[in-house]
Amino acid sequence: MKLRLSLTLGALVAWGAGAQDDGAFRIAVSNPLDSARSGEIVELAGAALGRFKGDDLQKLHVVDAKTSAELLAQAVDSDGDLVFDRLVFQADFAPRETRSFAIRLGARVAPTLKDFRVHGRFVRERFDDFAWENDRLAFRLYGEALETWQKEPLTSSAVDVWQKKTRRLAQGEWYLVDDYHKDHGEGGDFYPAGASRGCGGTGLWKDGQLALSKNFRASRVLANGPLRLVFEVDYPVWDRPGVKETKRVTLDAGQNLARFESRYTLDGASGPITWAVGIRKGEQESFRIERARGFARTWEHLTRYGENGWLGCAVVTDPAQITDVAEDKTNHLVVVTTPAGSVATHYAGSGWDRSGDFKDLAAWDAYVEDFARRLRSPLKIEAAR
Repeated sequence: MKLRLSLTLGALVAWGAGAQDDGAFRIAVSNPLDSARSGEIVELAGAALGRFKGDDLQKLHVVDAKTSAELLAQAVDSDGDLVFDRLVFQADFAPRETRSFAIRLGARVAPTLKDFRVHGRFVRERFDDFAWENDRLAFRLYGEALETWQKEPLTSSAVDVWQKKTRRLAQGEWYLVDDYHKDHGEGGDFYPAGASRGCGGTGLWKDGQLALSKNFRASRVLANGPLRLVFEVDYPVWDRPGVKETKRVTLDAGQNLARFESRYTLDGASGPITWAVGIRKGEQESFRIERARGFARTWEHLTRYGENGWLGCAVVTDPAQITDVAEDKTNHLVVVTTPAGSVATHYAGSGWDRSGDFKDLAAWDAYVEDFARRLRSPLKIEAAR
């Protein structure tokens, strides 16, 4: 079955008869699966919101029709043109459940600090990292200044993952204290991504080898919470001449995997692009690949900075585009061929046995399998009558 890689785990809706006399849109959102979906992000296209345009999206209120409770919502500018074009909110769904919501225009209510469940920023003071997190885990990418750091230079386009025991946004404080390789009660950075692909880093694939970029050179944030983070980084310097990449990352609240979209420019080349997404080889690890379902995962013992339990990493992509499974000295690799003009897309993230969410490998496997299943069966959204 071909995996439908939509922008989120939700779906977009085209409005018809959903507008009522009171000025509200009413929608019915259905879970087609026989399993529950907790903390699901529902996404509505701004173009489908009738007369509501641009800044109006910041003033829309989403109300649960059954309980009359207002849900936290976020207007998103997904393309950086300074015009809001998406509305997202979060809800839980029981197996096969359909829930109804009313969307009304009102006064804008700014989110408070406690509402924010995602955040990301360029960390100039830590050699140009880009760091981001949600209420489940944290990540970072390496910037240009790290390549020439006198103490410990590193050239790598790996995806680094940090582990959390807390639901609050803590990564900024960890940077401030600058002792994040030690667990002070809320987690930290115990994953040695280094020059490997880390947990979901990519590269171009040619003649059975990876072509890799150096560290990113520029970044920009398009949306920064409270429910969704969207940012981009540019990789214009590669070990293969004539290659440029812009990578867009989307992380939603409540999810352990982020969405990665790479737009490659190859001088003098056209047609399909073959690339690979990788997971570093860890010590005492268990590796599993499910090519037909489009995912690979590891489960490894974290010992680089002391005994820090077990971590699972997973990557998920369209199984119809997977062309090979390979490995090199440091990585497990899933090789993917993307049609000309398409965006190279995958999801990647991690789970930790000390987070309170994944007690063991079986729990991590269950999450990854469910995540892939939810991608194949997105929420169904219809205008309610």
